[in-house]
Amino acid sequence: MAKAIHVMIRVLEEDRSVAFYREAFGLEIADRFVFDDFTLVYMRNDEADFEIELTINHDRTEPYTHGDGYGHVAFAVEDLDGEHGRLRDAGIPVRDIVEFHRDGALMARFFFVEDPDGYKIEVLEKHGRYR
Repeated sequence: MAKAIHVMIRVLEEDRSVAFYREAFGLEIADRFVFDDFTLVYMRNDEADFEIELTINHDRTEPYTHGDGYGHVAFAVEDLDGEHGRLRDAGIPVRDIVEFHRDGALMARFFFVEDPDGYKIEVLEKHGRYR
């Protein structure tokens, strides 16, 4: 059986992106590999083995475009309202909390943020299928 291990995103500035994922989601650098043309930074926390791989191309000076194919990556948290306030207080622009209902029952509560390179991140309250 296959196991999901990471998602890779290309970022423009390593320090800025590492600081964002550390502050926003408590991710720390698990490994960092420097090559001639690029650097790979793997970030995770104690909640899961799943990692975000930041790829920094050394000669890149222009922001990446995401096209119309990228959607988002998601994190689940225990206290959605608390995390929303914490991120807002840390100066990270957060969108409003949204609730989805299906068949009269709460399906999901969530909000979105964007990382420094414009990648959308969904923050979901642990509930139902989102654990």
